[in-house]
Amino acid sequence: MSAAPATTVNARQTGSAGHSRLVALVQGLLGLAAFFLLWWLLVDVYGVWRFRQLPKLTTSVREWLSPNPTYGISLYTQEYYKHLFSSIKRVAIAFCLAVSLGILVGVLSGWSRWFRAVVFPLLEVARPIPILAWIPLVLLLAPGRETAVITLTFLAAFFITTLNTMLGIKSIDEVYFRAARSLGFSEWAILRHVVIPGALPYIFVGLQIAMAACWFSLVASEIVSGTTGLGYKIWEAYYYVQFETMTIMMVTLGICGYLSSSLVRRVGNWLMRWRGSMLKGMAR
Repeated sequence: MSAAPATTVNARQTGSAGHSRLVALVQGLLGLAAFFLLWWLLVDVYGVWRFRQLPKLTTSVREWLSPNPTYGISLYTQEYYKHLFSSIKRVAIAFCLAVSLGILVGVLSGWSRWFRAVVFPLLEVARPIPILAWIPLVLLLAPGRETAVITLTFLAAFFITTLNTMLGIKSIDEVYFRAARSLGFSEWAILRHVVIPGALPYIFVGLQIAMAACWFSLVASEIVSGTTGLGYKIWEAYYYVQFETMTIMMVTLGICGYLSSSLVRRVGNWLMRWRGSMLKGMAR
């Protein structure tokens, strides 16, 4: 008798979640439409104030979709994908390194008081230094330009991932640790069943921010030390007054950042379901 009402409630919750996602999608599309409409009115139609110096929306879209673009960059050209995949590769490598080392250092900092006392002051001194300030030092130490770009991209994501992981562990209530130890859990079991699940929300919030940090630090590093990539092409297009190409690369950069952050968010949501099921199992 109780199964039917539970099924009905679950169906309603699923329908409500689907409706909320649809509403959020429509609202997001409306926001984008409003932005592009404003761009078109201020630049293409009326040329308001200094907005008239910006690249026109219609011209930029036409250039992006043209098989024979004026400046050689469009969806139909090989050079476009060369810069795109070069940036994606660098971000992927830097992000994976930041996740691996950042989570490791963050877990050790949150788990071990001795390790935190030694490492945390150094992290707090290094973290506020802007990526542009790291460029001369990294160029001196890195064996090549590609390594330098990846290192600079890694740094921004590493500090964010480390700090959020450490804060996630520190946010776990001490009651869970005492309960686990009273049940005979080993330190490894506490790390696996208490620390990691408890810190996951903070970790994945940090990973979303870290992914965005990878993209904007990538642009700075490619401008200074790169020869390919979206950031390099943005600066080159500005230098040669190819504003439509600059716009194309900026929009491509934004799309890549949005899609990569969405991927991290989806993985996080999937792991949050795993975490919820595990915690329910422990409660029983």
